Amino acid sequence: MKQILLINDVVGYSHVGMVAMMPILTYMGHPTYNLPTALVSNTLDYGRFNVLDTTDYMRGTLPVWRELGFRFDAVCTGLMFSEEQAQLVADYCKQLGSQGTTVFVDPIMGDSGHLYNGIGSRHVQLMRDMVSVADLTLPNYTEACYLTGTEYRDEGLSWDEACRMLDAIVALGARAAVVTSARVEGHSCVVGRRSDRPLAGFRQDLSEGAYFRIDYDEIPLAFHGTGDIFSAVLIGHLMNGRPLRESTQTAMSVVSRLIERNRDQHDLCRGIPIEQCLDLL
Repeated sequence: MKQILLINDVVGYSHVGMVAMMPILTYMGHPTYNLPTALVSNTLDYGRFNVLDTTDYMRGTLPVWRELGFRFDAVCTGLMFSEEQAQLVADYCKQLGSQGTTVFVDPIMGDSGHLYNGIGSRHVQLMRDMVSVADLTLPNYTEACYLTGTEYRDEGLSWDEACRMLDAIVALGARAAVVTSARVEGHSCVVGRRSDRPLAGFRQDLSEGAYFRIDYDEIPLAFHGTGDIFSAVLIGHLMNGRPLRESTQTAMSVVSRLIERNRDQHDLCRGIPIEQCLDLL
């Protein structure tokens, strides 16, 4: 049983972000705590939304937690809403990492070759700073390109190029990396690189190769929150002692089963009702 802190946004109408991750990690046996980066009325795809930036709350909460001596076995970071917020979280992750906390960083910045609205070059640099203290970072292909200064290509990468991209992420300071939504030699896949050494907090199978690639068949349904579900299942299995490649494969399989069960859902922006599907974990 590991205590996990989630630093992510809380969306009122949709199973995404922290709302998607907390039930999964709790079901897998890990007491889960939260530090919201924002309260968001609904996903932005609805066209109208309301956002409450919680940077002031975060700035006031962290000293209280330090004073009370709260400790976490792992911290997982997600969406940041400002450069100030990203800097605050980066500094906090560095502090936690130095104390032996396992740090998972999802450097949410963009998709499909472009940064999200409001994300600039300074934010990209701050994500690099956060990745530098990560035991494991989980960018998608677009975010991996921005982290490493690699050109985004719709056709994707060769296997050698994918390995070099993973090496470049590790060169930033991350101990291990998993890149989602990749396309390698014409196949949709997730690619990863384990650490060269054992890590505190989760198991490394050093007998396997340093790199791995797991292909998948795309399901033509764009559910929101599937990346958050993938991350939560992966982290939950890692914290339960499973190695990286196995945990990645399991997370991919879970996401696929969840999409298949909910494929008749009309509003994909609401995400997957994870509380009704915990039996698939």
